Amino acid sequence: MLVKEVMTPKDKLISISPMATVRDALKIMKLNKVRSIIVEKSSQDGAYGLVTFKNILQSIVAEDGDIDLLNVYDIASTPAVSVSNELNIKYAAKMMVRSSIKRLLVIDNNELYGILTMTDIIGILMDSVE
Repeated sequence: MLVKEVMTPKDKLISISPMATVRDALKIMKLNKVRSIIVEKSSQDGAYGLVTFKNILQSIVAEDGDIDLLNVYDIASTPAVSVSNELNIKYAAKMMVRSSIKRLLVIDNNELYGILTMTDIIGILMDSVE
């Protein structure tokens, strides 16, 4: 099974400008009931990023940052860890486990195709035991 068969496609993802404030990111995450948000590339040859609750907790709570003064690019994981949509899902799962990563962006030729989460992979496993 390939990543593209399991991932959440791009059209279902929420993204944000790297120049937005952390408050803006939190509002969007709350509104859409998501735990992560894609950070758009700042240029054609730039890198996609990812902001998660962990990034926000680390920068705001642990480091006493200000959600109105920090921009998304200040706290995002950029470049985000990514895989190809043609990769076998087992290798993506191994990568996630070994690196303690819950989400991988699916990127080919520096274009975003979707996101692969542990939940996506577990969902496939759960379907197989029914």
